[in-house]
This record gives sequence, structure tokens and C-alpha cells, in this order.
Amino acid sequence: MADPISVLVVDDSALMRNLVSRIVESTPGLTVADRAMNGVFALQKIPRCNPDVIVLDIEMPQMNGIEFLKERKKLGIDIPVVILSSVAKRGAQITMEALALGAADFITKPSGSVSSDIHTVAGDLARLLVAYGSQYRKVKGKEPPHYNFEAPEQLFDVPLPDARPRPAAPTREKPVRRRDAGPTELIAIGISTGGPNALRDVFSNIDPGLAQPVVVVQHMPAGFTEEFASSLDRICPLDVKEAAEGDILRPGRVLIAPGDWHITVEKRALAGVVHLSQDPTENGHRPSADVLFRSVASEYGNRSMAVIMTGMGKDGAREMGTIFREGGITLGQDEASSVVYGMPKVAFELGHVMEQVPLSLMARRISELAAERR
Repeated sequence: MADPISVLVVDDSALMRNLVSRIVESTPGLTVADRAMNGVFALQKIPRCNPDVIVLDIEMPQMNGIEFLKERKKLGIDIPVVILSSVAKRGAQITMEALALGAADFITKPSGSVSSDIHTVAGDLARLLVAYGSQYRKVKGKEPPHYNFEAPEQLFDVPLPDARPRPAAPTREKPVRRRDAGPTELIAIGISTGGPNALRDVFSNIDPGLAQPVVVVQHMPAGFTEEFASSLDRICPLDVKEAAEGDILRPGRVLIAPGDWHITVEKRALAGVVHLSQDPTENGHRPSADVLFRSVASEYGNRSMAVIMTGMGKDGAREMGTIFREGGITLGQDEASSVVYGMPKVAFELGHVMEQVPLSLMARRISELAAERR
């Protein structure tokens, strides 16, 4: 039996430290390693409590979250950090700065810096801590607790919204008959947990000469995707922006689906465009990768490429199969480099992934295939 994943809780509010600790302790496979009221105390406690993952507030006295992340980087500390973020616009900017400094992911506080209603996002926080803590344990050669991320409602003794029984993961299906691939005119990416840093890796290394437009669904709350797109634009040789209704699909342009909006594509004579909608969630998500992939299959068929990357659940796996059958190119992130091998695993087991690619090679492989089928 593996030891539980240990969590260091860092927040200047005693109430928040207690509430977050209660979420941790009520989750099977998680335990509180220690608590700290600011970054200074956290750095002092890390060598003693040796946590597997850190929950970090941003606004703290003496040493705030950003200053902690800078010092963590200087000291070579690689323990993953999950940020507790405010939903305000300034909070989005600071959160993206935190990701750029090496934070793994973030969870939004429902209300202000001291959120007594933090329990409303308890399930999401618990899943992130399990995901990043498990990945860190594996990297360090320590056995993580064994979880089935396809049925997260069975993992936690904390409230999970809209928890419904899910079918067991399918076994790998035999390849189906498909059309021949044509020249690639559009690239679509679906990604979730672990996505912010994975996309930073992909878009900082993508070919500056990429001739196709790229549309991305990253599961992220409303209010954060505009700043996320801006943060990617600063490190990417291509033009990256949050998508708006009617945006043109231009060569070498990356459009990020806005939080809480589905994104679809329409192929027109001169140039394709994107459309946004607030249709009901699909697979529990809006935006949904399945919604994007379905429209890509319909509009671009064998002239498209679909990429499914790290993330919990199965969003995108089904409709990637439609792109595959239409003759489009399909790539999936491999298990070893995924924070959570959920979405790409389901797509692979359904027989919808032509090639599994590690994160370190994903930008190069996308660029190569796009160039070959220009």
C-alpha cells in the first residue's frame, strides 16, 4: 500500500489553511504534510516535511506567492505547486505570471482571498492535488496511490458536482477503415489538467513557419483564457489570442477558446472562421474538445490534424474518432509525459490515435506533419 500524497498548505489566513487542510484530509490518499502562513515559512518547512505537492496562496505578507515561486526556482525545488487564485482580472494576470514561474496549475477561490465557500471547489482541488502529487511521486521513483481518473467521483470524500457513474475504460479497438489524408489546412488541440504548462512547452517550440491555423480547447475558467492566451503569445513565435466570434483562421495563428464558451469552425471559400456559443456543456465542459473536433471533422475532414493531450476524463476522445475516420491526422500525448493520462488514453484505446508522442517532441511532430501535408 503506497503512502498517501503529502500536501503543504501555504496561506496567510488561518481560516483558509484549516479549510484547505480539511479538504486534503477528507480525500483518500492525501494527507497534510504541514501548514505555513507565508513563503518564508514554507521554504523553511519544505526540507523537514518533504511534501509531494504544495497549495499556494498568492497574496501573503513577507513573501507572497510570486516571490516564493522565484525563490523556489533559484533553489532548484521541483515540488509541483497548485495556486489558489482570485477570479479578479488582476488575479488572472498574477496567476499567469505564477505559471510562467513554474507553478503547475491553479484553482480559483470562489469569493475573494478568504473564501469560506472553498468547499464548492473541493473536488476540483482534490483532483489537482492527486494528479500533480502522483506525477511527482512517479518522477521521484516513489509509488503513488492508485486512482482511476475515469471515475473521479469514486476517489474523494468531498463534494463533486454532477458526479455520475461512468463506464469502464474500453480496450484498444481495431483500426477502422478511413479515408486517405489530404493536405492539412487546420490543427485542433484538446487539453485539460496539466495543459497550461504543456501548451507553454508546445507553443514555445512550435515551428515559426507553421502554415496552418491552430484552434485550442483548454479547460479553464472564464476570465483566465484572455490572459492565458497573452502569456502564450509572449513565448510563441506565432500569433496567439483568445478567440472572438467570427475570428478568421489565418495561417500561423493560434486561437484559444474562451472560458465558458464552446468553439466551432466554419470553412468558407476565402478563409475559415470560428464561432462561439454557450450551448449546454458536453462531457461536463464548456468549452469542450468534442464540440471542436466534431466541427473540424465536418468542415475540414481529411484536411485536418487533431491533437489530444493531458487531461482527466474523456473529452475529445469520441469525436477525434470522427476526424480519424474522415482521414485527418490524429496525435495523442503519451502516458509517461501526461500529468493525467485520461483523455489521450481513452482516445488511444478507442483506436482513434495514429501516433502517441511525448510532450518533449510534440511541437516538433506537429510541425513536421504540418509541413509534410502543407
